Amino acid sequence: MTNFKKVYFIVFFIVILLSCNFFTDISQIVTPTTIPTPTLTPTPLLSKPVEPGEANPNEPVFITGDIPYTSRFFLNTISEPFVLLEDEAGFVRRDREFQFPINSQLIGPVVLHPDEKLTYSLSLPAVPQGTFVDVDNDSQVDTGVQVFAIAYWFNTWGDTFLEPRDGTGWSTAYASTMADPNKEGEIQGGTLIIWAPDDQQEFPASFGEDGLLFTQDDPVVPVPAGYSLVNLDQQPFRFYKESQPRLTLIEGVLATNDYSKDTYKDAFQKMFDKVSREYPFTVEKSIDWQALYQKFFPRIESAKNKEEFYQAIRYFTYEIPDGHVRLSINPDVLYKEGGGGVGLVLTELSDGKVIASQVLASKPAANAGIKPGAEILSWNDQPVSDVIEATIPYFSPYSTAHAKRVEQAEYLTRVPPGSRINVTFKNPDEVQEKQVSLKAEVEYDSLFLTIPGYNQDVLALPIEASILDDSGLGYIRVNTFSDDYALMASIWDRQIQLLIDEKIPGLIIDLRENSGGSMSLALDFAGYFFDNEITLYENKYYNSESGEFESTDSPAKVKPGPITFKAPVAVLVSPDCVSACEGFAYALEQEDRAIILGNYPTAGAFGEVGRGQYQLPDDLSIQFPTGRPESTDGTIVIEGVGINPDILVPVTLESTLGQVDSVLEVAVQALLEKIK
Repeated sequence: MTNFKKVYFIVFFIVILLSCNFFTDISQIVTPTTIPTPTLTPTPLLSKPVEPGEANPNEPVFITGDIPYTSRFFLNTISEPFVLLEDEAGFVRRDREFQFPINSQLIGPVVLHPDEKLTYSLSLPAVPQGTFVDVDNDSQVDTGVQVFAIAYWFNTWGDTFLEPRDGTGWSTAYASTMADPNKEGEIQGGTLIIWAPDDQQEFPASFGEDGLLFTQDDPVVPVPAGYSLVNLDQQPFRFYKESQPRLTLIEGVLATNDYSKDTYKDAFQKMFDKVSREYPFTVEKSIDWQALYQKFFPRIESAKNKEEFYQAIRYFTYEIPDGHVRLSINPDVLYKEGGGGVGLVLTELSDGKVIASQVLASKPAANAGIKPGAEILSWNDQPVSDVIEATIPYFSPYSTAHAKRVEQAEYLTRVPPGSRINVTFKNPDEVQEKQVSLKAEVEYDSLFLTIPGYNQDVLALPIEASILDDSGLGYIRVNTFSDDYALMASIWDRQIQLLIDEKIPGLIIDLRENSGGSMSLALDFAGYFFDNEITLYENKYYNSESGEFESTDSPAKVKPGPITFKAPVAVLVSPDCVSACEGFAYALEQEDRAIILGNYPTAGAFGEVGRGQYQLPDDLSIQFPTGRPESTDGTIVIEGVGINPDILVPVTLESTLGQVDSVLEVAVQALLEKIK
């Protein structure tokens, strides 16, 4: 692979690694006496009036449409996608635990076209099997109607039908309805599909004075038998029949904030205004947004080209100590600043020594006589520890000092191509210190070696398991929570079942190179180790109406899985365990269910980012956390701290050189002691 290709490959790879609504104003209040009978809009198929006893040619039978998406996380979900005629009884009842009845789960295909455009189609049954809800507010028991939305789904767990682990309640994104994040996911627009068994049922004709649907103040009107589409964006609502309607699904709260067509100044201003309000850790991280604005807005305003704009945005992000603040990579800047190397990877040991952990053959460092295990004493005539402290890694920022320090040591060797570096070192088993002058060449291999997961076999499964020969303990390595969800769920379920069947006395779960992904998947995995439900935390988001951070989602919980592994567990972590990986480790900490081990704590980057995606000019993308994870007592969870190991294993020369896996060895001993 050429260096030119490699630099663009690393851009793609790192972006993959770095990694869940709107308010409609009610302009007029409509009383029941002013609500007209719903209008059933004819279509061109209707060539003559419908006589009594005749079928209405406009009766909805087949729905198609597009599924627009802008979120970079969306493509993780398209391995087994479909659209669902989603039973909205959960929303009618405001029941987030509502389980979609199996008989009502009518699905349709989703097609991913070569241009990555998604379309769907859905055939409606003559008689749907949804939940009847009485929504006419007349205090009398009526049959009611069935209420549906078209919603995008994918199946992760179990058979072909959705189960509670796949999701409950109602969809707030990628649906025919539009939900408001500032009102706890209240449906505020879009299109519903309703089905009435006869012409004696009634349905709300507007949101009523409280602006909410399916509440007591909703004025109601009679609806015809069969299917009707209800356009909630018109006041009063528009009821109509159309045999083959097209409904575009609404991405909602997960849509990327797109400022790519704006000027540099306007794009930054819009982004800054939103981020400075919605960033969830302003107080905890002592961020002075006004000072940052005064510092960086002049640079943005004076930027004359994409490199100057990129650099201004980049250094703006460096001021926010949060590992989930991520800017896309500019390959040209990466090349100029860090495209040069000498074929050397450095690691700092627990005793403070800095070691050449990897020396690439035929590169400047190796050619100058530096051997694996060599202690690096000075770099450019400065104590190497001081140089590490002053290094600004290209992939900054970081949520924790320990994660930053590891990256500083690794990135220290990255320099502009052609740079001269003076290195003082002492090879292992040698007494004499040596000094060499190295000229950096264009090389990225040493950088790739520091990227978690880069060297994994491309054919490796996202979850791999074995039984350790010497101890008989089980070992599972979970490389990610963002691969094919259904595949991962199947592998996990099978491996845990086999461990139980084989009566394995203890299990080691290795998360040391897991950069995160789906939090719901991670917590579902954790459920296989508990017999009872545990509430972990809740995400709070900025509410633009109240100006406060408020709970808008259901609390994150560990719910017991279908089977339970009850033997002792050890979890291996590192600073490369990020986000959902940390959530899994946090769950296994509960009730002392597992022993946590590692050389360092996890990354401490835990603010939820699904709502904080931005697109800027020059094809730049950037993300900021928006979710604030708080425990039941109001304490911030994980962010800025990470998951601290119960057993902190020192980084030694032997482990750095790969001669031993000391973290794994200590975990084995800890479990064997626990099993005795």
